[in-house]
Amino acid sequence: MLIKLLGVLIVILGFAFKLDSILIIVLAMIVTALTGGLGVNGLLETLGQSFVANRSMGIFIVTLLVVGTLERNGLRESAARLIAKVKSATAGKVISAYAVMRVIFAAFNVSFGGVAGFVRPVIMPMALGAIKAKGLEPDPDHAEAIKGFAAGSENVTWFFGQVLFVGGSGALLVQSTLKNLGYETNLVDLAAVEIPVAIFATVVYIIYTLINDRQMMKKYYGGGQVSASEKPETPKVEA
Repeated sequence: MLIKLLGVLIVILGFAFKLDSILIIVLAMIVTALTGGLGVNGLLETLGQSFVANRSMGIFIVTLLVVGTLERNGLRESAARLIAKVKSATAGKVISAYAVMRVIFAAFNVSFGGVAGFVRPVIMPMALGAIKAKGLEPDPDHAEAIKGFAAGSENVTWFFGQVLFVGGSGALLVQSTLKNLGYETNLVDLAAVEIPVAIFATVVYIIYTLINDRQMMKKYYGGGQVSASEKPETPKVEA
């Protein structure tokens, strides 16, 4: 019976010796299947059933692989260069623009991959690039705050925007909840009621982001917006 726990031992030893995580998990999976009497055919069948039952997770993994490949080939740098061409751009404006775009697409149940799939590799570099375009180096505390604002824009707009999609999981949940409470509603009426709520939530978050971003610009950079070409050269001191 103890031999069936060999896979657990492999995981413990693998992480203890800081070996490759994916290799450890795959090896433990194979050993557990063989020692537990599942066999190769049973292992492949179980993997197939698990993948079908968790299709959304499989799509999420594929999205991460694609984003990781794009990042490795300069996605973050390209996003920063793009926003640097917009002279009036600020981190707050970048995040606010994304919030507007996100709530519109959420109403049609279109996802960009969430925080890991889109905010981190695209929106964050653009927000930081807007600061660097003014000849400023992003303060670490400011950068951490921007991460929070960018992730918050995704969460707020997706939460309120997805309910606008007729037939979406959020709308169906609201409808079933109201039905259990004795209120018969249809999805079109629910979407109509949610429109002003989604707009209000998005506008409030945009105002919150812009105000905080302006305050942080003054706090960390004194409100200065100096382009790189206008930076004074440090005078050389001759011995």
